[in-house]
Amino acid sequence: MKWEGNRESDNVEDRRGAGGGGGFPVFGGRGIGIGTIVIALLGGWIFGINPLTLLGMLSGGGAPAQVQQAPAQRPPADDTMARFVSTVLADTEDVWGDIFKKGGSQYAQPRLVLFDGRTPTACGTGQAAMGPFYCPADQKVYIDLSFYRTLKNQLGAPGDFAQAYVVAHEVGHHVQNLLGISGKVDQMRGRVSQTEYNQLSVRLELQADCFAGVWAHHAQDARHILEQGDVEEAMNAAAKIGDDALQRASGGAVVPDSFTHGSSAQRQRWFQNGLQNGSVKGCDTFSARTL
Repeated sequence: MKWEGNRESDNVEDRRGAGGGGGFPVFGGRGIGIGTIVIALLGGWIFGINPLTLLGMLSGGGAPAQVQQAPAQRPPADDTMARFVSTVLADTEDVWGDIFKKGGSQYAQPRLVLFDGRTPTACGTGQAAMGPFYCPADQKVYIDLSFYRTLKNQLGAPGDFAQAYVVAHEVGHHVQNLLGISGKVDQMRGRVSQTEYNQLSVRLELQADCFAGVWAHHAQDARHILEQGDVEEAMNAAAKIGDDALQRASGGAVVPDSFTHGSSAQRQRWFQNGLQNGSVKGCDTFSARTL
């Protein structure tokens, strides 16, 4: 991926080295993340807990918490990985800012928080084992950069464009929040069965995958960021974090009714849809008859 020399975002908070509270993370509000699967797998491996149960817990509801924190620092200039995610975030700002402007509205840029270990958020305590996630209550994306080692070594999805896809997916959740989509899904909690709510969650996640593809489409058109093998890296990452792939990896049976993020094939299909068409309307997973 061609990113060196491109603009870096000013919306990055570096909380690394700031420490954090102890204990297991407890969430109020919906913390939506591509990385929720990581703690689910780790919980299954270490504590003997069904990963699907943990996935449900991590997307649980409740009132947003109030967070008191000191002003965040900018990441150091010689930190390559921090510069990389700052550049990817800036690229998403440019793409979505243009899309919203053409639609007659203004894009409210999210902030990206770098942390290590754990950190307070408006959705509760964020912990590294969760992987990256988006908190709609404070409109921030949170990531412990050690997740990228997990993505490469444990999930088998290496590559800088796979890493960019992770950030773009979480920004996709921010776009859903701005458009009121995620709020409408959250309102259905408790009004429908768990199976039906899981199906809504799958459509939400697949749309975020599609939005990640939309970003890549427009970034490529404007700045020619893609190099040979980049698309394959993202498609591989999408395959590795499909619900069916994760259930097989955890040693359990594949149970489609329990899916919350979509199968490997579905995640690949919707990312590819956004990448090829670059259309927000084309990412309407909620109206799609088949996923």
